[in-house]
Amino acid sequence: MATSSHLHDDAARLAETVGSAAHDRGLTVGTAESLTSGQVAVHLGAAPEAGSWFSGGAVTYTVEAKQRALDVPVVPVISAACATAMAEGAARLLGADCTVAVTGVGGPDEQEGQPVGTVFIAVHTPAGTTWEEEHFAGDPQEILDATTLRSLELLGSAIGALEAAPARE
Repeated sequence: MATSSHLHDDAARLAETVGSAAHDRGLTVGTAESLTSGQVAVHLGAAPEAGSWFSGGAVTYTVEAKQRALDVPVVPVISAACATAMAEGAARLLGADCTVAVTGVGGPDEQEGQPVGTVFIAVHTPAGTTWEEEHFAGDPQEILDATTLRSLELLGSAIGALEAAPARE
């Protein structure tokens, strides 16, 4: 397990990578979080020059909040379909070009038949929406920390894969 300071340092570094890539491409970034309750947004908001590229985040913990705020359809909450709808809904809600969405089971008990540590992360960019299923081990805090770091990694990679904005003359 990473110590708290290592986690913070890693998350700060990843958030700075996201911000730099977004800034270089003239893109805005947002989050939609359930399992992580805003942890991803906290790190993005603390990154350098966040005011120029970070639109904000939506923490939608209940099914009803996901449906109301992010237009998530009636699907299992612990699923790729939910994470994808959350990412796309956050892009609409926040007016963000790129978003990351997280839903999963932090524990201590399984949910919707999914074991503890099952996490779905979706990333939306102008190139489309992709998702990944993860199975993290550990206690609830370790699962949240691993999810936060992986979310920032995936978001940074997706934005980095996009073409940079043309240079201004």
